[in-house]
Amino acid sequence: MPTSPHEHRRAAESFGVDVARYDRTRPSYPDELIARIVASSPGPAVLDVGCGTGIAARQFTGGSVLGVEPDPRMAAFARSTGITVEVARFEEWDPAGRRFDALVCGQAWHWVDPEAGAVKAAEVLRPGGVLALFWHVFRAPDAVTAAFADAYERVAPDSPVSVRGSAPDPHDLYRPVLDRAATALRATGAFAEFDEWRFEVTRTYTTAQWLDLLPTQGTMTRLPADAIAEISTAVGTAIDALGGSFTLPFHTVASSARRT
Repeated sequence: MPTSPHEHRRAAESFGVDVARYDRTRPSYPDELIARIVASSPGPAVLDVGCGTGIAARQFTGGSVLGVEPDPRMAAFARSTGITVEVARFEEWDPAGRRFDALVCGQAWHWVDPEAGAVKAAEVLRPGGVLALFWHVFRAPDAVTAAFADAYERVAPDSPVSVRGSAPDPHDLYRPVLDRAATALRATGAFAEFDEWRFEVTRTYTTAQWLDLLPTQGTMTRLPADAIAEISTAVGTAIDALGGSFTLPFHTVASSARRT
């Protein structure tokens, strides 16, 4: 039984099931985060690990971006938007001697083997290059979260993934991932200036908007259509009971380091 996210390969490579929906509904990253990465980078060459449909890559408008993505469907969509993408798992990808000024990874480093990923990151970053791993961190209202968990456990009782978040602070949900990544990077001896950055915006979702986003979650991408419909009905009913929308603080947390 896999114990770490990167070992769940079927889940990790399932997001291309509906690439148009994924690209349409997944939020972009704060402009302040992108600006900070650019300002910290010694040059314009950016490597986007697990680039998906290119959501983050398209925000680096002033640089040269190469994406690495294991799912050919996601890679094809990113290419259609003008991003250069090579299809591979990052740990197995051949950089062919290329070096980069910045390595970024949005919503994906937990799918990378932390030890092998840290070694590869050290290999492909130029001295002085910046590494930035970042995730969106948020928690829907309790009533919506409970409705989702109840329905999910009903339609997928054998799922190995727990969908009942227990951390009162949603940042704590990503703490193990952040710590595991930092530990592996430190172990290479090739990084310094470790830091964490946090950014916050407020987002409002209507019932329709949240239900459009919901099937792109990793817990949903491999479910059959009838199971997705049952979960969506339960969640939609919960949001409607709140007045048809909800507003929540939407955080982006980043773990950064510099190649020595």
